Amino acid sequence: MSLIATCHCGATRIELPHTPEKAGECNCTFCSRTGAVWGYYKPGELNITSDSSGKFYSASGFGNEHHFCANCGMQTWGVSPDWSSVYNSDGTPKGETGAMPTGQIFAVNLRLVDDFDWSSVQIEKMDGRNNW
Repeated sequence: MSLIATCHCGATRIELPHTPEKAGECNCTFCSRTGAVWGYYKPGELNITSDSSGKFYSASGFGNEHHFCANCGMQTWGVSPDWSSVYNSDGTPKGETGAMPTGQIFAVNLRLVDDFDWSSVQIEKMDGRNNW
């Protein structure tokens, strides 16, 4: 059974194929202010059935896009290089220092899923404030 993430007004609706294997809670200056908990999905896994964002915000550039609803302002989803493929959540490299990811990852704000079973997913704290 898929999960549905919707913004407050319902203008953005995203079908998630499954509960994510893991989620991330980032303490960077942007994510800590929005309060998002990110569920991660590979390209092609999400079905964005309606999206009123049309615009996105990128605090750092580098292809990091934070999408939000143009009507109610909810932080809905994002797309970025798959930094987890080359760096650990504490910012240390998994291999060569300075490596750049070759793929993308999509993230959905799991707080937008009504009645989400938080016990079903491990939430990893990410130190984005000090590492990116």
